[in-house]
Amino acid sequence: MRMTDFFSKQCCLGSIGLILAGFGTLFAIFWLDLLDNQITNELKLAPDTRTYDTWKSPPLDMSIEIFLFNWTNHKDFHNKSIKPIVEELGPYVFREKPDKVNIVWHPENSTVSFGKLSVFHFDAERSKGSLDDVITSVNIVALSAAETVRWQNYVEQKKVALGLSLYGEEIHVTKTAREFLFDGYEDDLIDMAKEMAAFSSDIQVPFDRAGWFYMRNNSADLFGRYNMYTGADDISKLGSIGNWNYENRTEFFAGTCGMINGSAGEFYPPNLKRDQVSFFSPDMCRSLPFDFEEEVQVEGVLGYKYTGGARTIDNGTLYPENECFCAGECMPSGVLNISSCRYGSPVFVSFPHFYGADPFYLDQVEGINPSKEKHEFFLTLEPTLGIPLEVAARFQLNLLIRPSPNIGLYQDVPTVFFPILWFQQKVTINSELASDIRQVHSLPTIGYICAGVVILFGILLILWFPLLKLICGNRSSSHRDVEKDKEKVAPADGSESPLIFTNGLKTAEIRPHDRTSNKGPYN
Repeated sequence: MRMTDFFSKQCCLGSIGLILAGFGTLFAIFWLDLLDNQITNELKLAPDTRTYDTWKSPPLDMSIEIFLFNWTNHKDFHNKSIKPIVEELGPYVFREKPDKVNIVWHPENSTVSFGKLSVFHFDAERSKGSLDDVITSVNIVALSAAETVRWQNYVEQKKVALGLSLYGEEIHVTKTAREFLFDGYEDDLIDMAKEMAAFSSDIQVPFDRAGWFYMRNNSADLFGRYNMYTGADDISKLGSIGNWNYENRTEFFAGTCGMINGSAGEFYPPNLKRDQVSFFSPDMCRSLPFDFEEEVQVEGVLGYKYTGGARTIDNGTLYPENECFCAGECMPSGVLNISSCRYGSPVFVSFPHFYGADPFYLDQVEGINPSKEKHEFFLTLEPTLGIPLEVAARFQLNLLIRPSPNIGLYQDVPTVFFPILWFQQKVTINSELASDIRQVHSLPTIGYICAGVVILFGILLILWFPLLKLICGNRSSSHRDVEKDKEKVAPADGSESPLIFTNGLKTAEIRPHDRTSNKGPYN
């Protein structure tokens, strides 16, 4: 090989190696930034992204489990020495298929508006009981009518008292489970109220039947109109609610309590911190905070577990900033007053069986047994992507029954926060989604390994010819040394060189046979 060819190839390979080593080094330096940028682009909500399909119609198996409280001693209610006794029935399980409807994109402010619609089907196999089960509970129609005029004048209260008496309303009502839930039931008092509403704007009757989940099945009207940030301009806003029913605050709570903020329920911003998350509930017309509790593993994926605690269900007793949620009447910590959000009906929300609430509520009713395992509200989020890994949404609906001096039906009743039902929606990611998340987690390591291989290969190309020259040079030098040694030991007369054999410490010189005679070397 000519010297010019040697140096030309050395220069070429060295240049390629230098480029590879430099590229690998730059890739290693900027790999995390590149990866974060790619993940951010994938997380942004847009019609042509993978995130969109998961958001519009979640692929997970979703259901709602509802437990109803059967009032077993309603006849003793006026006896203040006897507590109400309730018996938990259920669960009545309904499969849920959620969807987003009437979707409108707003690229000018990076938001999307939509309605939430869910279709429910009763799952008899997973349910404990039938929808034809007969249950006794509080008469929500009569109680709501009495509470509507509680702060009005004597004449208005007597009108309601007359109506309750005229239609034979009682404190309790006995219906089937299907009537209490999605089907609803008719009531003469509702019909009368709807007729009166035609002559007075002060009377609001939003439903034609009574039922806790009535008009919720296959309808987007009950949840209102959402406006949510897509994260297109700022990924930290992803999933945050912007407006609800075209407003950025509600009229149901004063001050900061009326602000609409937190997650809309499906997405949370990436790179979560171990402090607090919140989401907006249209059923309660307010946002709910959840505090970080611990790190957990869900399907092999690390997640941050956030739980509903004292702050979530406090109304000013423990945390003064929550006092504006009292709606004028502050109660001991443990229940949330959402009556203003429920058309004046005395509805209060708590965790199931008054879990985490002040003992004041547990002492009022028999048959209540709170348990952390069964009744805790928690959500576990993957911190890097903000994806929900496991959610157990659990709430209990309660009605406040209290004396009304001018309404005979409620004149001498005790004050009781009466549990009506509780429900839970528990969802866990499947193994396929968990596998995708684990692959995302492995990308930083894979990137660094690839960068390391490229750098190493580049260095080998840079050093290839110098190493080759060094190795070949050593071999040539060794060969020249051997030739020189041979020249030194060769006899001057041109005869064959003696053979030297070494055995341990003894050395013998054996000369070749005399080819002209039969004598051996020692003869």
